[in-house]
Amino acid sequence: MGEAMLSAILKQGLAEPEAITVGDVAEACLESLKQKYGVAVTPRNPEAVAGKDIIILAVKPQNLAEVMTELKGQLKPSQLVLSIIAGAKIETLTGGLRHKPIVRAMPNTPARIGEGISVWTATAEMSRQQKELAGAILGAMGKEVYVDDENYIDMATAISGSGPAYFFLMVEALVDAGVEIGLPRDKALELVLQTMLGSGQLIQRSGKEPAELRRMVTSPGGTTAQALEQLDKGNFAELIKRAVKAAYNKARALGE
Repeated sequence: MGEAMLSAILKQGLAEPEAITVGDVAEACLESLKQKYGVAVTPRNPEAVAGKDIIILAVKPQNLAEVMTELKGQLKPSQLVLSIIAGAKIETLTGGLRHKPIVRAMPNTPARIGEGISVWTATAEMSRQQKELAGAILGAMGKEVYVDDENYIDMATAISGSGPAYFFLMVEALVDAGVEIGLPRDKALELVLQTMLGSGQLIQRSGKEPAELRRMVTSPGGTTAQALEQLDKGNFAELIKRAVKAAYNKARALGE
């Protein structure tokens, strides 16, 4: 996700390569980013953040404590920290960094192609300019949604952050089912992908609720009705709810 943000920032012209420094402990990763994007790289985080207007934290949750120890007391009030670390609460970040201007965001993987959605919130110490900059960076990856309540971030993690995996699994299952009934795999994939994309756009453009659209396409005694009957028998809707609740509980646990 860190590379997706880097790519989006450069593509949208929000910063020039020479203004960006990437910090990482993996030398191979740093060399790859340097060659691909022309940015400066360093294995030392304090060096990476020195003199920067915005610092993006895109490390794994288990590495956050180490990074905060390195940066604690190193940041100036004028520097904005934007964290996309799952479960890392603003209170943890402000305390661990001894820093107030913090944005906590949850983007998702379609950000890699500029079609993501990011839910974010910010501390009261942020200036209007910093808030606009944060929105521009997140908006460069797709849609950005600001929320006042930080609790919504963990909820968004379970819906949109983890959500792409739910759809990928559904696509896998539909393609495999298509192959089992005799379709070539490439044809099954083409049918499934366009069906998924078209259905999503239909929901957006029709102005109708998904439940209404489902009823419209389900003729009594027809093929769709037969398929939905099997999904109902398997408690499909309840399974989705359980999956989302499990992801939400995990996101909350990461912040404890």
